[in-house]
Amino acid sequence: MAVRAAAEGLTWRRLRCLRLQSVMAAVGRRECSQVATQQDAGPKRSKFRPAPSSTHDWIGPPNPLSNLRPVIYRVPENESELEGRLRTLRQDTEDWNHRFWTKQNLSFSKDKDDFIASQLKVQGLSERDEQGRRRALSSEEMAVFYKRFLDINKERHANYNKEWYRRNFAITFLMARVALGNLWRSVTNKHSRSQT
Repeated sequence: MAVRAAAEGLTWRRLRCLRLQSVMAAVGRRECSQVATQQDAGPKRSKFRPAPSSTHDWIGPPNPLSNLRPVIYRVPENESELEGRLRTLRQDTEDWNHRFWTKQNLSFSKDKDDFIASQLKVQGLSERDEQGRRRALSSEEMAVFYKRFLDINKERHANYNKEWYRRNFAITFLMARVALGNLWRSVTNKHSRSQT
């Protein structure tokens, strides 16, 4: 499908929008989030990849569940083993980040809906008013939910931050090694050309 879309001149972003529109048209809006949850349970990647001669990474539209933009990292023509390790670590970090925020955002939305429903029930109100609009709670009432959600997920966020820093340090270290290796290679190539 991606190859056909590329042949027709559709961009990756447009292809994803068309797919989401067709899913939303096929099922109701609420059911669409369940379908999207099933589709995005693991990070799905397009089978289409930039050509090895590509000079740029490809960045897609924000994922509706994780709110993160998926990235497809380019594969240089003469990629070294170290550059491959760096690209793989970066891609793995993208996937890990996507999984964490998808799970966290779904948990937040479900807990928020449950909290609003329970508070409206305590107040003796239905979820919808006389005009059919959804009822909302005041900012003071929602502040109770936000604080409780942060307190419950404090350890999860702390672990996420530790892992995020660890991964970023490893990526930065590998990037420095790749840059130094490329610099060394260019200096030795320049030196060997000047001797001939």
